[in-house]
Amino acid sequence: AAITRDRLILQMSDEDFDKVIDVNLRAAFIATRIASRSMVRNKFGRIISLSSVAGVMGNAGQSNYAASKAGLIGMTKSVARELARKNVTANCIAPGFIVTEMTDKLPEPVKEGAKQMIPLRRFGSVED
Repeated sequence: AAITRDRLILQMSDEDFDKVIDVNLRAAFIATRIASRSMVRNKFGRIISLSSVAGVMGNAGQSNYAASKAGLIGMTKSVARELARKNVTANCIAPGFIVTEMTDKLPEPVKEGAKQMIPLRRFGSVED
């Protein structure tokens, strides 16, 4: 699960920042910690985290979301190093813009700007 609370940094409340970090990063941390215990016991496991291109590139009006997704990338890399000796892998997928309810809510200028950075000049789809 992931949420957004998009606002420019000068308008973003502490609550909006904290809520996005809690849902997008803290929840993944808790789930990873709980799941990894049995994986370590079994000496086998596969952890897959879902980040976003916003966590790699940033996105205006999404400093909280980008921070949460960048944090997820860093956490997953650290978990991979910690658990590798126990035969547990951790990988993070950071897809570009995909047509979802979340991207439907983006302002048109943001959508158009994002599309200009995509070679196909369109958002991806679930079918892709």
